[in-house]
Amino acid sequence: MTLPKVAFLGIGLMGKPMATRLLQAGYSLVAWNRSRSKAEALGTMHAHVADNPADAVRDADIVITMLEAGPVVADVMRIAMPGLRRGTLVIDMSSTRQSEAQALHATLATMGVAFIDAPVSGGVVGAEAGTLAIMAGAAQEDFARAEPVLRVMGRPTLVGPPGCGQVAKLCNQLIVGGTLAIIAEALLLAQAGGADPAAVRAAIRGGFAESRILDVHGQRMLERNFMPGGQVKSQAKDLENVLIAAAAAGVHLPVAELVTQTYRSILDVLPNADQSAALLALERMNPGKRVGDAPDKLP
Repeated sequence: MTLPKVAFLGIGLMGKPMATRLLQAGYSLVAWNRSRSKAEALGTMHAHVADNPADAVRDADIVITMLEAGPVVADVMRIAMPGLRRGTLVIDMSSTRQSEAQALHATLATMGVAFIDAPVSGGVVGAEAGTLAIMAGAAQEDFARAEPVLRVMGRPTLVGPPGCGQVAKLCNQLIVGGTLAIIAEALLLAQAGGADPAAVRAAIRGGFAESRILDVHGQRMLERNFMPGGQVKSQAKDLENVLIAAAAAGVHLPVAELVTQTYRSILDVLPNADQSAALLALERMNPGKRVGDAPDKLP
């Protein structure tokens, strides 16, 4: 069976390994990125590089976008639209607001173009391994069409109609952000209370407190390794969108408000640091208290 032709818009920290997996799986792929050199890095795997989004999507059956935020997605898609063919499927894998995803869906529908919002979780490691959690908002028939492509990059789940992928991603980011913040508090409390925070982390693993975040980011905090993976600016953006979605749904999320404030407090000074820099935000609130004595590794 002939594989669909793919256009991939956004060859950044996440987009590059995602596009790489598609190329390795045998998909014909046209890449575009605002900084052309990033797209050209895929040339060794026989990706074609387009000069602009409209040229990138012109012959595509499926268009995938992996961009910084909703306004960037809207801007890039506005440029791409003259090149879209009726019947094309657009899969936006960026993290945006639900309202932004719904607006793009409505616009594309008038052109006869199908749309899925399919944000991801799992970071660069998950993108490289093809194990991303992919939360898809789509019509059932569009999801069925997209599923083989999405499975190359991770584990897709249909969570509702267009726009609902973004709601699921916000739920994910709320859990991630909240867990990062509470792990930072636990490690700082252990240190301040006279215990070895590394030993405390080891002691509680395997119990109900065990999690992937305690495993990966707890170790990052102990090593004071804040080189990115997921970045403070991305986590802060997602948490702000959580609060916007909560207001739109008429619900009050007090923990989300506190965690958002934690990330706001370091957004100006450490925007590109790993999201585990929640520890640094906490230490700023507690002058003289610090986990470990290793130097900070910062971008």
